[in-house]
Amino acid sequence: MSRNISFPSSIPKKSYLLSLFGFTLGGTILFCAGHAVANNAVLRSIFSCQAQGLGGAIPTIKVWFKQGTNLSFIPAGETIRKVWLDDPSQVTLDFDGPMCLQFGQTNANNSNCDNSAANVIHLRRIKQLNIPGLPRTNKTLLTVVTEKGNQKKLYAFRVLYGSGNPEYNTLAVFADPPAARTPACVRVPR
Repeated sequence: MSRNISFPSSIPKKSYLLSLFGFTLGGTILFCAGHAVANNAVLRSIFSCQAQGLGGAIPTIKVWFKQGTNLSFIPAGETIRKVWLDDPSQVTLDFDGPMCLQFGQTNANNSNCDNSAANVIHLRRIKQLNIPGLPRTNKTLLTVVTEKGNQKKLYAFRVLYGSGNPEYNTLAVFADPPAARTPACVRVPR
């Protein structure tokens, strides 16, 4: 049994304008949503030489209350061997693998430092703790020593405390491009 469906031979102008309006509105919403997603980037990247400060600027990493921020050395293929945080009163640290833990002189032989195998540091902002002897500041310094093969690298990041919505959730450190003998971010003395 077949049914015949008949459509009107002409589409009313109001219906056409309504469809055009819907199409335009939908396109505008998609464009704005794409723009908003681009402004709230998930990943921020930096080359190893820039992260080491070889270009003359200390790189920054922000942490927010609403979410943590990852510092990833996975793209560079480097293993984190040691980490220092100058002011631990507003930031906690966690790692994706075993990490060297030293408190004072209790681990003089560094045996667990040889077994450090983390590639990612997770920083989380906390309500400021009152630590006697530690001045209140609006930033701190995170120092990281990494290793790849037998080559060690020293990184220093200025940790800034963000407010409002997070701008990104991961700062990824990439290996320097192999094109030049001297990386582009290194200043050559004149």
